[in-house]
Amino acid sequence: MEELGIIFLAAFILFVVVIIAKGIIIVKQAQVMIIERFGKYLAVLNPGINWIIPIMDRPHLMEWRNSREFVDSSGRTRSVPFMEMRDTIDMRETVYDFPRQSVITKDNVGIEINALLYFQITDPIKAAYKVESLPTAIEKLTQTTLRNIIGEMDLDQTLTSREIINSKLQVILDDASNKWGVKVNRVELQDIIPPAAIREAMEKQMKAERDRRAMVTEAEGTKKAQILKAEAIRESEIQKAEGMKQAAILQAEGQAEAKIKVANAEAEAVRIVAGTVAQSSNPASYMISIKYIEALSKMTEGKDNKVIYMPFEASNVLGAVAAIKDLTGGAPTNTPAAH
Repeated sequence: MEELGIIFLAAFILFVVVIIAKGIIIVKQAQVMIIERFGKYLAVLNPGINWIIPIMDRPHLMEWRNSREFVDSSGRTRSVPFMEMRDTIDMRETVYDFPRQSVITKDNVGIEINALLYFQITDPIKAAYKVESLPTAIEKLTQTTLRNIIGEMDLDQTLTSREIINSKLQVILDDASNKWGVKVNRVELQDIIPPAAIREAMEKQMKAERDRRAMVTEAEGTKKAQILKAEAIRESEIQKAEGMKQAAILQAEGQAEAKIKVANAEAEAVRIVAGTVAQSSNPASYMISIKYIEALSKMTEGKDNKVIYMPFEASNVLGAVAAIKDLTGGAPTNTPAAH
């Protein structure tokens, strides 16, 4: 009997140890665990060491989306999503890379598009009990919302309005998933792939647009070059005209000054002569006589024989010569002879 009691006590102690060991649960940082007692919600275990009653208490299992990488026949690494059951809930921000799907734009063009969704669980109780499969619900909600948004836009708007699509998608998903205890932080469109025929037409259009811009740029460059050349020629002509104007002004001023100096010299000569002959002769007659003599000198220049016709007024000239002779005391020199 004593041996039986010892065996029973040892078995009880072993049972208690196993129960205690089974009841110890360690929750990692940034994770929580939902505990149910006989299938009913009991508590949320926070990170650290926790203890539950085995058999009576069990963790709530949640479906979670995961991915597995593999190398295909072409040597590329691909990721295949799959669902797994977890007894913990990750409270960190999670990214879902949704598979590519076909959508139709407002102008009836079928395109393929995929998106990245960044979300975070803020209430684990709602995430566990308000929706059957949280990853599936988020994925289907994203796909249907994306179809609705793209269906309201034509192809050109879709290709050029990524930010608008991201903003609309984020607002709608965040509002719809709030009752699931989920906060959608960001949505990003990865690829928008039109059909091959549309892509070919778009490439031709882009090439034509680039050629047009190149021609416009070249024409504008030629136009500007011609304008600058014309402005340079005009400026050169203006500068040339200004130079000629200044040269003409300076030349005219020089000639005027020369004439003034000559006139002043002649006036000074007349004044001196007048002062000399004031008592015996008329200064005006003297100057006229000098001019007659200079003219006769020019007329008799050269080697050829010339016949000189003396005008009727020559007697006045001879009288002036006589006056000059009286003033100078002898006959004037270099006086041409009359033939």
